[in-house]
Amino acid sequence: MIGYILAVFVGMTLGMLGSGGSILSVPILVYVMGIEPTLATAYSLFVIGTTSLVGGIHKAKQSLVDFNKVVLFGIPAVISVFITRKVLVLKISEIIFWSAEFTLSKSILIMVVFAIVMIFASVRMIKPLKEKKVSDNEKLNYIKIVLLGICIGLISGFVGAGGGFLIVPTLLFFANTSMKKAVGTSLFIVALQSLIGFTGDIMSDQIIDWKLLQFFTFASVFGIFIGNFISKKVAEDKLKTGFGGFVLTMGIYIIIREIFFS
Repeated sequence: MIGYILAVFVGMTLGMLGSGGSILSVPILVYVMGIEPTLATAYSLFVIGTTSLVGGIHKAKQSLVDFNKVVLFGIPAVISVFITRKVLVLKISEIIFWSAEFTLSKSILIMVVFAIVMIFASVRMIKPLKEKKVSDNEKLNYIKIVLLGICIGLISGFVGAGGGFLIVPTLLFFANTSMKKAVGTSLFIVALQSLIGFTGDIMSDQIIDWKLLQFFTFASVFGIFIGNFISKKVAEDKLKTGFGGFVLTMGIYIIIREIFFS
């Protein structure tokens, strides 16, 4: 029950900030719901993908989604995250390194990498990026956008994160996108790459607890509407700074817990 209540907070984060939901969903699934980390990353992709799709449709109705950039950035990201889930994650040995003092397992590696991503994301939230002025005459660097899409898909697939905190700045600085459209476009990209990445897990031997996943997702989708309401009442900068501090603390906690107390 605590996990489902916290799932509402996952959706609230997406509704308030347009990103950050996956940063919470994996730790909740692992530490509160007791899900094994590899499976938790799969569940997170489904939860964040579905919740982001609902948020993306809402933004599209407000004409805040650039579907051309969804295709340009989203296709390489989707391919990358699918291959990562279908091939790379499954190929990693359960025990990567072993010694008398320390054992590096697949689960520990996933959680530590996830914590590093959390810390990286927290820095961006605490120090928000300044919006770049959009010029209609500026040419897009297609090769760079495609390569960045592949890299972000790799990271997202490995840790089970939607990657919105990486996609938004990429759209701002490399795809000539305004802040509001970057958030809306990011939600659609996150939805596509997360849901298609999740199919890589369905096609593997993973056993999915659909009842748990459906309830968790429903709670998260409910939370996004609460988040949208709160975002109209509280300044975005204050929300990002406060949440960034929380994410930084959680990232440090996960690293310490996994390395020294696993």
